[in-house]
Amino acid sequence: MAGGSQRVYKARIRSTQSLKKMFRAQELIAASRIGKARAKTAAAAPYAQAITRAVSAVATHTNIDHPLTQEEGGNRAAVLVVSSDRGMAGSYPASIVREAERLTQQLEAEGKEVLLYVAGRRAVSYYTFRGRDMVRTWVYGSERPTPETAEEIAQALLEKFLLTEDEDGVSELHVVSTQFVNMVTQRPHVVRMLPLEVVEGVSEAEENEALPLYDFEPSPEAVLDSLLPRYVEQRIYAVLLDAAASELAARQRAMHTATDNAEDLIRTYTRLANQARQADITQEISEIVSGADALAS
Repeated sequence: MAGGSQRVYKARIRSTQSLKKMFRAQELIAASRIGKARAKTAAAAPYAQAITRAVSAVATHTNIDHPLTQEEGGNRAAVLVVSSDRGMAGSYPASIVREAERLTQQLEAEGKEVLLYVAGRRAVSYYTFRGRDMVRTWVYGSERPTPETAEEIAQALLEKFLLTEDEDGVSELHVVSTQFVNMVTQRPHVVRMLPLEVVEGVSEAEENEALPLYDFEPSPEAVLDSLLPRYVEQRIYAVLLDAAASELAARQRAMHTATDNAEDLIRTYTRLANQARQADITQEISEIVSGADALAS
């Protein structure tokens, strides 16, 4: 019996050691990619600030109404859920889905029909398993999002938003993603992206301060038609980059914890295997002594 226990524990030790190597490799890969993800976010910041100032200037210094900035009543809302394509990131995918479900319940309580747009295989699998309808899905390589993916998502959402209510359009768009705070903290984040509320980059004029004069060519309407879609694309791209950094940080932390747990299991199994070996040796000695006593008798 003891010999059998030894074989079981040794097999568990070997399998746990293999898992430990995999967890450690995943941890190192995630750690090496976090820096690149944060660098991409920082590199996109100047463009984001510039286009935000431009859109703010047009929206602030003109009196035109644009479809993307008008508050219209409606009973349909689009929700974009940004999750991960891969697992092994702890509670990261589950926290996003929980926040999306909370938002969905809130919108439905307000009498609105929710249309789901889902980016990331984990969230797609969640809604597919539960038989939930999704308007469109994307599996885009969540660790390394591209501007092309952001443009594709933005175009699909803009097309839906610009449709009228009779054409099954939506009156608002919410995005559920993860906000990267630091390497330890990543928070589920909800933002209403449409209709636009552009208030960044514009400061109120002080007393006796002359406001700048703007001349928009060919017209303010044409400028907004060109800038606002780009603004939405940039916002979605920023969301994807932030989610990528959050996913990698969560995966590194989860894999570090898994590696530590594997080491604890290996120590436990090693101790149990040694105890089984000692019991086996003790039993063999007892059998030898008993046999010797029998022969002497």
